[in-house]
Amino acid sequence: MEAFSPTPPTWTELATHAQGFCCPTCSSSSTAATAAWINRRSPILLENRKRKWQEFYNCECGTAWWGWSDDRTPNEFADRVPYNGGDSDPDFDSFFGYF
Repeated sequence: MEAFSPTPPTWTELATHAQGFCCPTCSSSSTAATAAWINRRSPILLENRKRKWQEFYNCECGTAWWGWSDDRTPNEFADRVPYNGGDSDPDFDSFFGYF
């Protein structure tokens, strides 16, 4: 099962739109799903040239559901500043004795 396959899996045909980006039957999050598929063939264009996609999930309880990609709650790494690779890190430098 490929989440980025151009062809949707058959279980997506029975999927219902979930409010709150969780399984409408058991309230499990998308991380508890046994399968996922992202409909990247038809994005919705938003302001500022942003796009959103339908994300389909087959829950472990057997319910197929979908939600918009921008409705997904941010993950635990969303607030981290990306490492730019060029500047030195003072914590790293002091730990390894580079002053």
